[in-house]
Amino acid sequence: MSNFKLRQAKHLIQNGGVIACPTEAVYGLSCDPLNPLAVEHLLKIKKRPAEKGLILVASSIEQLLPFIKLDDSLPLNEIRDSWPGPATWLLPAADKLPRWINGGKKTVACRVTAHPLLAALCKTTGHALISTSANQSGRPPALNALDAHLRCPGIDAVLCGKLGEQKKPTTIRDARTGATIR
Repeated sequence: MSNFKLRQAKHLIQNGGVIACPTEAVYGLSCDPLNPLAVEHLLKIKKRPAEKGLILVASSIEQLLPFIKLDDSLPLNEIRDSWPGPATWLLPAADKLPRWINGGKKTVACRVTAHPLLAALCKTTGHALISTSANQSGRPPALNALDAHLRCPGIDAVLCGKLGEQKKPTTIRDARTGATIR
């Protein structure tokens, strides 16, 4: 992916845009998690209720720190060892985390991605992004750029690239209980 395309995507995200790009298993939709209008637009594209919450994806754990509360009761070594990679963790949400990110729950789903394009997008924007499958709720996720464009009318751009090697969406685990959610 060219730096020019990444800078264009950064500009769109900074201005409230929703971008489709490949992830570890499927094409995903991303936007600025702190822009309520961008998240509202993403949810409208997906026809997804805000109460379900969304995943934050980052290129490093440092990009997630504003959104979470880490403490010694969490399996921090296990979490760090699983990142970057296809592991999503439910972590304690920061006290003033906007409801539109996690649906008002006490946890927030987080992943440090190993997908090179998605990681580059996070690095270029300088912060974590929302990441959710490129599809309308209940429908199959997009597996290529054309599918993302067709299944998600209203997105602002598609970054083309290869999917990661995962055959299904990332595992989601609760960091406090160890339970596998997905």
